[in-house]
Amino acid sequence: MANPAPASEQRGIAITEHRLANGLRVVLSEDHLTPVAAVCLWYDVGSRHEVKGRTGLAHLFEHLMFQGSANVSNNGHFELVQGAGGSLNGTTSFERTNYFETMPAHQLELALWLEADRMGSLLAALDDASMENQRDVVKNERRQRYDNVPYGTAFERLTALSFPDGHPYHHTPIGSMADLDAATLEDARAFFRTYYAPNNAVLSVVGDIDPEQAIAWVEKYFGSIPAHDGKQPPRDGSLPESIGREIRELIREDVPSRALMAAYRLPHDGTREADAADLALTVLGSGESSRLYNRLVRRDRTAVAAGFGLLRLSGAPSLGWLDVKTSGDATVEQIEAAVDEELARFAAEGPTAAELERAQAQIEREWLDRLTTVAGRADELCRYAVLFGDPKLLNDALPKVLDVTAEEVRAVAAARLHPQNRAVLVYEPTTAEDTAADTAATAETDEEGAAV
Repeated sequence: MANPAPASEQRGIAITEHRLANGLRVVLSEDHLTPVAAVCLWYDVGSRHEVKGRTGLAHLFEHLMFQGSANVSNNGHFELVQGAGGSLNGTTSFERTNYFETMPAHQLELALWLEADRMGSLLAALDDASMENQRDVVKNERRQRYDNVPYGTAFERLTALSFPDGHPYHHTPIGSMADLDAATLEDARAFFRTYYAPNNAVLSVVGDIDPEQAIAWVEKYFGSIPAHDGKQPPRDGSLPESIGREIRELIREDVPSRALMAAYRLPHDGTREADAADLALTVLGSGESSRLYNRLVRRDRTAVAAGFGLLRLSGAPSLGWLDVKTSGDATVEQIEAAVDEELARFAAEGPTAAELERAQAQIEREWLDRLTTVAGRADELCRYAVLFGDPKLLNDALPKVLDVTAEEVRAVAAARLHPQNRAVLVYEPTTAEDTAADTAATAETDEEGAAV
């Protein structure tokens, strides 16, 4: 085992790093304020690593990781953690898959053993039954969150419009029904062997811990798991700064109201420009004090909701996400004209001093709220280690945002927040007449089919 690196000398959170002989990176942060400890494990695999025809494997595997391992029964991971007074979950994104537990401090060893057991031995429990079980769970999740809710496919549609076909971010982590059906048990096993290896992971342990004891447990349970060298780097996600045109799609669905949604191509996460973009979108569309809310909801009364947020991506351009739901008989054309007017004014003038201060304070509050919990800190340490190579960058994140100037915010808005750099979805509710026409067309098709 390598000697521990010295604690971070930067202001903020104390951080130490270790690396096991098999390549597992370990990040520790000691905090005795409350008697709890968080374990977070990030695997450097997300939907951007998938290939056409096998989308959704990363997310499917997140579910399979809770189906038991060599020494843990089918639902045993949940039962053991919750029985010990802890909480747990896992999530999948474009760029990573993470698993996490928050435990009473004296149960830290249990959480580490559980994570090591499934990293080292999940294949022993992965069979056709567990594969079919979780395939059905993921398909139901897709129905509940995407296919059968109003505006549910908007994220998937806008992502596909924003990133060209063949781009690693063109599809979302949920995957398609066809690809989920096509995934085989051998596909899942190959995916695990390639990506669920210690040299493709970062483990963080935060909270009321004894660092020497924590590292001893990590070495004991993870140290014998072999590394794997078969992983290929993700495909290149770089694109021009601007889309260069407006891409538009009209959708007629049974939705509560008309809606205008748009995605703008913005700077990569981890850059000063991305922080400036975050501040711009906060001023424009975050909360009831934002410009778009004041204009569309309060003043014009053409919308019931208006928001503008940032989807940060490190391996591809980030996306600025606009979402406006209309009010009454207001048209999307009215909404869009008002939005473009506000964006043009912001691009010309930038934020006021008061707006910039308020936006920075809002981001600061959200950031500090996240770091208040040991789980939030553990997750961010993994994020900076996996996506940017250095967990200690966490301590620089907030000062960088607070250092951004009003001119930088204006400049990124002028360069990126314009019609020639966006993908647009327009939702129009179906009417009773539309439904009747669709029913008639279906009936006619059925009759023709029966005749044949």
